[in-house]
Amino acid sequence: MSYLFTTKTQSIMKTKLLLVCTISFLLLSQSIVAQDIIVKKDSQTINCKIKEIGIDDIKYTLPEYSQDVTFAIAKDNVAKVIFENGKELSFQKEMKNPENYSDNKKNALKINFLSPLYGSTSFSYEKSLKPGRSIEGTLGFIGLGIDQQDENPGGAFAKFGYKFIKDPDFYLRGMRYAHVLKGAYFKPELGVSVFGRDGWDYDNYSQYGGKSRETVTSVVLQIIMGKQWVVDNAFLIDFYAGIGYGVSTTDETSYYYGFSIANSSFPISFSSGLKIGLLFK
Repeated sequence: MSYLFTTKTQSIMKTKLLLVCTISFLLLSQSIVAQDIIVKKDSQTINCKIKEIGIDDIKYTLPEYSQDVTFAIAKDNVAKVIFENGKELSFQKEMKNPENYSDNKKNALKINFLSPLYGSTSFSYEKSLKPGRSIEGTLGFIGLGIDQQDENPGGAFAKFGYKFIKDPDFYLRGMRYAHVLKGAYFKPELGVSVFGRDGWDYDNYSQYGGKSRETVTSVVLQIIMGKQWVVDNAFLIDFYAGIGYGVSTTDETSYYYGFSIANSSFPISFSSGLKIGLLFK
């Protein structure tokens, strides 16, 4: 009887010991697996326990070191962190963080300040897509200006471009654009011009002739380089110059209201201007 009681007691103790070991193993496994993960931008990972996410860096501890030892990594080097509960938090450079420009007016309406002197009046609309990128469209009314050549022109031109605003040559921690639309830029641009004008017809026997009306169509593809200044988040000045290729229905070097094109034997095009404008939300 005593032998049976001892055997039964030992069996119960073994069962309890096995249960304690199993629970301890599960808890230990969970403590090892349930860690935060820092994913760096070069795809390397750090298994750790995150202690603090600051403005500039992330502080964490490593299981193989004392918990009194705290490590840190710059947020600019981190793509995201994965917390032990599965939630993720992504990071990006302060330069490209849209939240830093929430107070910026991201739309602008401009007028080409000098275009009326050359026979047209043009308006441009620019919209910021994200920090460092914007789109711009221009619509010009030919004939709405001074007719220097006495051609009585009438028509319109349109241009559309995608603007790349220059990043700094190197980044400092916490750096950002002074304004989302401010800075040097380059812009691939497509332009089309269609207008009518009066021209002189000369015969073979006289230097004089009569006037006739002709329609001129031209197309250009240019690279525009410029710089835009923004004043008090309300007013801007945009100076630019461009060069590219152009074709026209006429075979002469001429100004086509919005750009100039050389003759068909050398189809190069030029443009330049000074725009002023107002910003709005």
